[in-house]
Amino acid sequence: GIPALAKMTIVASNDLCEEVLYSLRDEGHSIDAFGIGTHLVTCKSQPALGGVYKLVEIRGQPRIKVSADMSKVTIPGRKNAFRLHGENDKPLLDLLVRTTEPTPKVGERILCRHPFDRQKRVYVIPSRVEPLLLPVWKNNERVESPLSIHQLRDRCQQ
Repeated sequence: GIPALAKMTIVASNDLCEEVLYSLRDEGHSIDAFGIGTHLVTCKSQPALGGVYKLVEIRGQPRIKVSADMSKVTIPGRKNAFRLHGENDKPLLDLLVRTTEPTPKVGERILCRHPFDRQKRVYVIPSRVEPLLLPVWKNNERVESPLSIHQLRDRCQQ
């Protein structure tokens, strides 16, 4: 075998349920850990909204999730998200940049690339750059007062 692979941890996840776990046990699997979420707290008669947390960094070291399905592969490292607006304040696109990269600037030409398809790219010159990741808590304290229900509704309708 390959020596580096002997040190790897095999993790299985994605809607695991009791039947799948029993089947894997009966087949004599070599899995080291299981990611069980949805079926741990719900049952089939009480469906749940599926959600996924994808780890991108541990103690400053970038991490990647590898998958045969390219839509499930993560881009390693911490990122900031920005909405770039064009003429008439119309949103053009949402842009992810690593926290080590410069923040997009109003009036500056920016090359935006698709993370997995090299053929998809576009230059834009934003008239407004809106940060999408805003801190809610800092040093164990709330950064801003919570929005009212009416403010939240208005924000969602924008």
